[in-house]
Amino acid sequence: MIIFQKIRYKNFLSTGNNFTEIDILRHKTTLIVGQNGAGKSTMLDAISFALFGKPHRNINKPQLINSINNKQCVVEVEFKVGAAQFKVVRGIKPGIFEIWKNGEMINQSSHAKEYQRILEQNILKLNHKSFHQVVVLGSSNFVPFMQLNPHNRRNVIEDLLDIGVFSKMNQILKEEANSIKDNLKDLAYQIDLSKNKVDTQKKYINDVKKITNEAITYKETQISTKRKEIEDLESENNELSIEIDRNQDGIEAELKKLHERKQSLLQYSAQFRQQMATVAKDAKFYEDHESCPTCDQDIGSELRSEKMDQAKSKAKELQSAMGKLTEESTQVESSISDTNDALSEIRNKQSSLHSNIQQINRLQSEIGNLREDIAGSAVADLREAEEELENIKSTLSDMTDSKMKMSETYSYKSAIAEMLKDTGIKTKIIKQYLPVMNKLINQYLQVLDFYVHFDLDEEFNETIRSRHRDAFGYDSFSEGEKQRIDLSLLFTWRQIAKMKNSVSTNLLMLDETFDSSLDHEGVENLLKILYTLGDDTNIFIISHKGDILDGKFENKIEFIKDKNFSRIK
Repeated sequence: MIIFQKIRYKNFLSTGNNFTEIDILRHKTTLIVGQNGAGKSTMLDAISFALFGKPHRNINKPQLINSINNKQCVVEVEFKVGAAQFKVVRGIKPGIFEIWKNGEMINQSSHAKEYQRILEQNILKLNHKSFHQVVVLGSSNFVPFMQLNPHNRRNVIEDLLDIGVFSKMNQILKEEANSIKDNLKDLAYQIDLSKNKVDTQKKYINDVKKITNEAITYKETQISTKRKEIEDLESENNELSIEIDRNQDGIEAELKKLHERKQSLLQYSAQFRQQMATVAKDAKFYEDHESCPTCDQDIGSELRSEKMDQAKSKAKELQSAMGKLTEESTQVESSISDTNDALSEIRNKQSSLHSNIQQINRLQSEIGNLREDIAGSAVADLREAEEELENIKSTLSDMTDSKMKMSETYSYKSAIAEMLKDTGIKTKIIKQYLPVMNKLINQYLQVLDFYVHFDLDEEFNETIRSRHRDAFGYDSFSEGEKQRIDLSLLFTWRQIAKMKNSVSTNLLMLDETFDSSLDHEGVENLLKILYTLGDDTNIFIISHKGDILDGKFENKIEFIKDKNFSRIK
């Protein structure tokens, strides 16, 4: 319950630079009187401005500041909510908006609208319209409940029953549902993309497999061909090795013997030449000398002839032997040449064998490279593509699961949002209170001597039955009868708020209600209602009929105009 305690204002409308202060709790009933323009309704505008930033009457904000001083317009209102003490300060020139709780100012938001939202939603828990439906009944610029459109009527009732939270919850759920819906669309798009990626990746894998198989087949064919070449080379090497092993040693030994024989023949040839030279020298000696040059003895002709014959004979033998030696040397040279040719052929075969071995090594290396290619790049590409496909499938599965969970959450939130609509939980709550509301309205109508049956439906459309139970609307009645309906609704809303403890407050203000369409009997009946409101209600009646209402209330405040400034007399 909101307990309003005090209202102070200065330089507000027609008030001057000194604070006008009204203690709301001091008396249960207070009559406010004064001439027109004296400032009777200023209190009502001041409370409305302090709490909601706009006056009760249709006055522009720049017009709220006193036009003479034109500065330091300040309004302060103090109230309690539960055990917490609050004070709201609002001003113009300079602009002020402060909310104090238990002596400490609540941290101001970056924007005045946010600060105002804190005041209305977290502290007062009612808005401008609801405040004036529960607290104020005025004759000027006051829009009675029956003159509100159905939407505003519903807002007032929701504030009274404290079910506006369902609208906020519904709004939050709508935002969350819309966010989920957008996420679902995005997720569905991502899933479609992933499905396309899966199909593309599968096609790529099939293409890679096809290319890989063709490449493997081609490389395996190359491997087979090279293996056949290796086999042929190895077979050739085997034959060459056999021939080399079989002939090389014998040929080399034979060549060695031939060279040794050649060397021997050369030695023999040298000896024969030496001997021939000796024979020729001896023959020449006997031919040229008839006596011994050493001892001067004569050499007989027979001896000379014999020696010469012996020399010729020896020379023939040596020439014959030399001829045989030359013939044998020629044969040895020929054999050496043939043997060298055979040995050269063996070496050629060895070279071929070595070349074949190198060729075999090269082919084996190429086969190894081909095998690496088969097991390497193409297969690795295929393996990488398959791993990528598995990753895409895993991501797709996760997104599908997320979509299912998100869809389930969206269904839950949609179902809850359906419950939080005006036709859901709120309607059920309103249905429970409607009989109580209608009962209270009719009770207050009877107290005000207006005997009709008033009924509000779930859409807050009225049905009023009068006379012979004919159905009427609010506009079908006179101003006095409308006034009785408005009063009955005001007291009903206060009673409902008190029962619900939602926007219940101690303050009730009647602005010129007694001066309007109520007849004498209606005034007396209204006073009866006011007297029965209880000690927890502080009533302020603004009226021109001070003479009629004098003595009927605990307290009286009279406003006067003094030098163009309003003040309390």
